[in-house]
Amino acid sequence: MFKLTRLSFTFVALAVSTVVQADVELDLGTAQRVTQLFAYPNNCSVICFRPLTLEQTVEHYLTQSLQRDGYSRARVSVKTEQGQVRARFTGVPDGYGQPLTALLNTADLAYEGASRLNRDGKWQFSWYLFLPLGMALENRKSIELMHFPPDYSLTHYQDYLESATTDRWATLLSANGIPATQTPEYQTIIDIAPIAAPSTAGKDLEGVYSYFSEYQTRVVRELSLHPTGPLPMVAFGAPVRSWIQQHYGQTLGVLGLTQISPAEGSKVAVLGANHPSYIWYAANPDSYDGDEQKADEAGLKVMGQDLSAACWQAGMGQKPASDPNVLLKGCMNTWQVTRKEQTCELFYTSVRELSAEQAKEKCTSASIKPQLKRLKSPLPEASVAAPAL
Repeated sequence: MFKLTRLSFTFVALAVSTVVQADVELDLGTAQRVTQLFAYPNNCSVICFRPLTLEQTVEHYLTQSLQRDGYSRARVSVKTEQGQVRARFTGVPDGYGQPLTALLNTADLAYEGASRLNRDGKWQFSWYLFLPLGMALENRKSIELMHFPPDYSLTHYQDYLESATTDRWATLLSANGIPATQTPEYQTIIDIAPIAAPSTAGKDLEGVYSYFSEYQTRVVRELSLHPTGPLPMVAFGAPVRSWIQQHYGQTLGVLGLTQISPAEGSKVAVLGANHPSYIWYAANPDSYDGDEQKADEAGLKVMGQDLSAACWQAGMGQKPASDPNVLLKGCMNTWQVTRKEQTCELFYTSVRELSAEQAKEKCTSASIKPQLKRLKSPLPEASVAAPAL
């Protein structure tokens, strides 16, 4: 039996290897088109922070996709020939270029929307068109619907998943059992405003969404309806949850659950969540006229909500056939009731930056322990309005 099992495993491994060992060549379009869609140059202002050529920039993002798809041995090279930019992948499945072609075709709609926005005099000098490049093209587990990417993800890191927002959420996915090396599979991001902007630009972007309507609905359809079945989606922050209501007619609160139909006959489960950075506002004493106790109370409740949302995302990503309602109830019970002490400790270590020992002591103190029984109750009312994250 043992020999048969090993033989079967070897056969499967060889079969997978056979599928993966392919060369794929792809025409990405003219140099002008690729320059527009890859925001080239990413970080130049007379002096380039990273002096990459157009071809090197494209290779940079496509290599990120290969890594996040799990094709660690695959390679990509990019060349410009007769004005056309071509990518050549080695060690990937046949058809690997199809989702990239679809993404870039949809990205053309975003460029058209940004161009109209500029012609109407609404584009700001500090904005950059930044499309969801460098994420998994095939092997993704869930979709994260967000507001806009921070500018430094483009200009500094050249990595869509490198930001305080995505880093924090990755740690919450890991707290729910997803290895750190696998969190990018769960973090395929769609921003309703594909504009890299300063982190304080949320309010300024509220008037731009309609310019990207065709891009938004098409990219949601293409990324959420995976060939293996619909992927679970988390809608982060009030502007995004409002966008869901406007486009799909579904009202969505924090830890609210609904379904949308990106295409006729399709159903995608969508969970409403706080923006990952919301906790920094909610836990700020300045939001409560300097009242630190209220700030801690709010922060603890937001941490419980965020861990519950990440738990649902992780669970649905691992087992897409799960009942989303049953899973959500279980996740909320886990992080707001059963493991409330761990929720508390994670808040004090990650937000208040206490040591593990200090956090444990804090969470067993007479002032905090009673609050842990009320993690499901509403947040205290803030004295200032929340930012448009």
